Amino acid sequence: MRTPRMLTALVAAALVGGAGGAAVVATTGGSTSTVTTRIETPTASGSTQPVSASSTAVLSPREVYDRAKGSVAYITSQITESASPFWGQQQQGEATGSGFVVSDDGYIVTNAHVVDGASSVTVKVGDRKAVKAKIVGADDSTDVALLKIDTGGEKLTPLTLGDSDAVNVGDPVYAIGNPFGLSRTLTTGVVSALQRQITSPNNWTISNVIQTDAALNPGNSGGPLFDDTGKVIGINSQIETGTGSSESGNVGIGFAVPINTVKTVIAQLKATGHAKHAYLGVSTTDTEDDSGATVAAVQSGGPADKAGIKSGDKIVALGGTTVTDAADLGAAVDARHAGDEVKVELKRGGDAKTITVKLGTRPEKDITSSDSSNGYGDQGGFGFGAP
Repeated sequence: MRTPRMLTALVAAALVGGAGGAAVVATTGGSTSTVTTRIETPTASGSTQPVSASSTAVLSPREVYDRAKGSVAYITSQITESASPFWGQQQQGEATGSGFVVSDDGYIVTNAHVVDGASSVTVKVGDRKAVKAKIVGADDSTDVALLKIDTGGEKLTPLTLGDSDAVNVGDPVYAIGNPFGLSRTLTTGVVSALQRQITSPNNWTISNVIQTDAALNPGNSGGPLFDDTGKVIGINSQIETGTGSSESGNVGIGFAVPINTVKTVIAQLKATGHAKHAYLGVSTTDTEDDSGATVAAVQSGGPADKAGIKSGDKIVALGGTTVTDAADLGAAVDARHAGDEVKVELKRGGDAKTITVKLGTRPEKDITSSDSSNGYGDQGGFGFGAP
């Protein structure tokens, strides 16, 4: 099984160096441990504030970096305990990750797993002083969290959010984050693939994920992935480590939660502190000829079960959206809201049927594996592990 890994660095100990500002930290994850040198060079006090990228002009990597660096955050979470699947065991220590500014009054976006189990969170935006942050809300289903800091009356510069649906394979991309504690590191690459699926911290599937070869490492979690106009198209969340690998470093395959998903989630988190997702209540697999999503199992008492969908049915459309495989079905469900009534077109044996389903609200956790019953279909063999 391929195992993408979370990109949060867990600091177990730190020895402060001399006047050069270097520190040696031991980063741990699961049963592995690596020693990393963190170099933090003081920045001149006269640094200019970043300019939000709002045009469609193509920018160089340096221009993207110069515009965005003052809006990227270094996030530190004091972890008391965590029972989330990606840790594999309870941990204690200091987790570090990345984030970015989405409003001038102090809202910061990061990954939910960066702040999972945190007793306190501090955020350092650009060259500003590190301050305590409030967790406004976290959505494990999409691995998105929204934080709020007191700006002291100053206005922050939010990054411009792009359109992840407009991204194409081969497009240049740039990531800024804090890998292994190396603050505001820029890496470059391209969009390697689209419509990938990864598993969320609470075991649901995140759809329409962007795959990139831009180098991502522990500490990049929650940081922005930019297109070549300087707009954010995703949140860097996981990396592929290869079959049976115990290494936590970059191998050229990283995954970012699409920004269009993030926009929907942070709007809900800001309004209520929680996010709700539509729920069909089936587990599906792909068909050999890409002609639909075959229902492998139906959640007893769930929306699909109540409407009369059965195991073995082949779903070919939902709410007017054509379904060619399990990923299509997951995306079609995720585009809806809990409580929506949708027409599900399916084939049962040789008969075509249309069934109206009232979508439910996705449960907080999917505790199953092969019979996930999450409306998202086959989860593609992806799993979790601490980096």
